[in-house]
Amino acid sequence: MLTLSIIVPVLNEAEGIVAALEALAPLRRCGVELLVVDGGSADATVERAAPFADRVLAAPRGRASQMNAGAAAAGGDALLFLHADTRLPAAALALIAAAIGEGRTWGRFDVCIEGRSAWLPLVAAMMNLRSRLSGIATGDQAIFVARQAFAAVGGFPELPLMEDIALSAALRASSPPACLRAKVRTSGRRWEQHGVWRTILLMWRLRLRYWLGADPRRLALEYGDVPRDS
Repeated sequence: MLTLSIIVPVLNEAEGIVAALEALAPLRRCGVELLVVDGGSADATVERAAPFADRVLAAPRGRASQMNAGAAAAGGDALLFLHADTRLPAAALALIAAAIGEGRTWGRFDVCIEGRSAWLPLVAAMMNLRSRLSGIATGDQAIFVARQAFAAVGGFPELPLMEDIALSAALRASSPPACLRAKVRTSGRRWEQHGVWRTILLMWRLRLRYWLGADPRRLALEYGDVPRDS
């Protein structure tokens, strides 16, 4: 029987962390391990998360660093990397077990973006189609991977941005992903805060420059993230 560890990287998620972790309680009752990895929150994220997770860890700020720390501490045969504002479908465990049981070493879900903008369903459809055609997944799609496959590619590259793209590319080189049509639900707050089309154009531009060899640290600054050593 497949054992699964869910790794949730967090930073200043006190407002929504309890609801996020409570949504995973049915999976924990099925034996799924839940690890929360904090990147130095300045609010009550850690205190609020502790009662609802198997372990709350600390790691240097940055999703790659935090997710690698969670993977190193996890005990599952498979790892699922889940954003704090993303909710899994009810059958997530069975779907992941079936995909890996069929010989896939990694995969991701389709995504549904929740929010007020009428454009968000189109954005999600574009993301899902692009991922299916390219074999590249983003963190919003809840990437899962067999532990051995994750170890074989060295985990997430320690990048301040595009760590999910880089991991997908490394995994895709040895095996195509399982593109599950069941949908995770993720918050559209990022798109709505900065404007849907403005955010889309920014991400396209950043990804293009990443593939052309631009420094991910510079891209992170343009995205609005702060490098860990700043």
